[in-house]
Amino acid sequence: MGDIAMVGFDADDTLWRSQDYFDEAQLEFEGILTGYLDLDDMQVRQRLHEVEGGNIGVFGYGVKGMTLSMIEAAVELTGSRISAADIGKVVALGKRLLQHPVELLPGVREAVEAVGRHYPLVLITKGDLFHQEAKVRQCGLAGLFRRIEVVSEKDPGTYARLLEEFGLPARQFAMVGNSVRSDILPVLDLGGWAVHVPYHSTWIHEQATTPDAGHQRLCTVANAAEVPGALEALAARAYAPPG
Repeated sequence: MGDIAMVGFDADDTLWRSQDYFDEAQLEFEGILTGYLDLDDMQVRQRLHEVEGGNIGVFGYGVKGMTLSMIEAAVELTGSRISAADIGKVVALGKRLLQHPVELLPGVREAVEAVGRHYPLVLITKGDLFHQEAKVRQCGLAGLFRRIEVVSEKDPGTYARLLEEFGLPARQFAMVGNSVRSDILPVLDLGGWAVHVPYHSTWIHEQATTPDAGHQRLCTVANAAEVPGALEALAARAYAPPG
């Protein structure tokens, strides 16, 4: 089918729910701090995002980094008044995040199977290695992917390295994902193809401007069921002679 020779899938919020659990944890964290702060005046959420952003380069992505950032922000915002018991609640919150069930999004299994009938598939996800590997094991889709890559960052350099390992030029690779910042822009920058499947909630550090709707190498779809058709459309564009 066309000139696309491999398709990559993102994991969190593309194959299964993830950000919803983080959003719920954010609200629970704010609830813990209500005994110490006027949340509106102290702008707790904004400060937590600032702490998280500053810690990405130290802790990386994922639940463990978020939990440590929550503890750091709580100590700072309360002027070290937060109790050991409430710090314990934050730790327990992080443990629950690590243990949440893997819930495939509607139509995902059928879409991945359909795409896999035409292309070799790779799963490319970022975050904590132990947690991501556990979710991949639980999702029931691992056997559909030729390779599973857990990386520390999803930027042009990471994709270029992976494509070199795959022995594949970027123009023959398509990526499917929900994050414009991590799944779409880096692949387009390298000359690859992308299918954007927006999720209803996006972590602030994953937000980015979506490319113009008329971008030749990009399709945006409403849900997983539309992914096979979008890849077919991209393959037709890849195959079409210039002019």
